[in-house]
Amino acid sequence: MENSFYQLAEIEISYKPKFKAAERPQIDSSNIAYQIILDNWSEDKIALLEEFKVVLLNRRNRVLGIVNLSQGGLSGTIADPKIIFAIALKACANSILVSHNHPSGESSPSEADIRLTKRLIEAGKILDIQVLDHIIVCPDNYYSFKDEGLI
Repeated sequence: MENSFYQLAEIEISYKPKFKAAERPQIDSSNIAYQIILDNWSEDKIALLEEFKVVLLNRRNRVLGIVNLSQGGLSGTIADPKIIFAIALKACANSILVSHNHPSGESSPSEADIRLTKRLIEAGKILDIQVLDHIIVCPDNYYSFKDEGLI
């Protein structure tokens, strides 16, 4: 009689897009990325709570989806690189664009924002998932790490 000492979970990977590739918006500038992200941000929360979102992109920079990764308080939220890239891998994303808001309305990055961006870029290199930009969103303006030469 054989005893099973281990109970193992079955892991299944799936991705079920609801739109054809040609119908998805294409990001070719930080301004377009900002508009797409802003359109998917709750106006009630953007000046109240810090949130972190991930935009998943295919090889032609068409949006596969936007993931609301985390919601924090007035001055911070969590962005776990393991979760970010697990989501990107599951969606078969070729690249990602990350974004968070500053409820203060001040779009300049903090040292923590810069460190996180560098970590994400390095992790992306290992997984062959390019981090195209990190956009800090405010209701009236934005900061693009790529436009400012930090990516």
